[in-house]
Amino acid sequence: MRQILNSLYRLSGGLAAVGMVCTLLLVTSGIVTRPLGIYLRGTDDYAGYAMAACGFLALAYTFKHGEHIRVTLLIDRVGGAVQRSVQWVALLVGTGVSAALAWYSVRLAWQSHAFGDISQGVDATPLWLPQLALAIGAAVFFIAMLDDLVMTTLGRPCARLANAGQEPARME
Repeated sequence: MRQILNSLYRLSGGLAAVGMVCTLLLVTSGIVTRPLGIYLRGTDDYAGYAMAACGFLALAYTFKHGEHIRVTLLIDRVGGAVQRSVQWVALLVGTGVSAALAWYSVRLAWQSHAFGDISQGVDATPLWLPQLALAIGAAVFFIAMLDDLVMTTLGRPCARLANAGQEPARME
């Protein structure tokens, strides 16, 4: 099961990287073709869709690498059982928030499909297509949060991807 979950997180991160490359290519093509008098319809809209997909699909991958912003000021000051309790409560709240995000993202994509919503831009894209990437990213993030909550509840260390033993980057 651990290998399946880690593969899911890596796949989501890989798809986020694809979204980033797509954003780069779409923006670059718009910049290069504009002075030539060539207008590529919808590149701005599709670049926005790819950027949003990139952000959501990267959530679980970055969380499992310990790269999300964490407020450690309080947690670092307490120790032992209190620290574990505070971390567990933070995971519980985070799991609840990610569950709501996943639920409403999936619901939004479903409703956009059911109502036949299309974008207002020149591309007239069915909105459920870009919203699907957001829903998938939010759902995988919920799974990652739930994974850590279950592991913490069972008293086991939370599984991290590739650089598990390294300290996350700190911005001070």
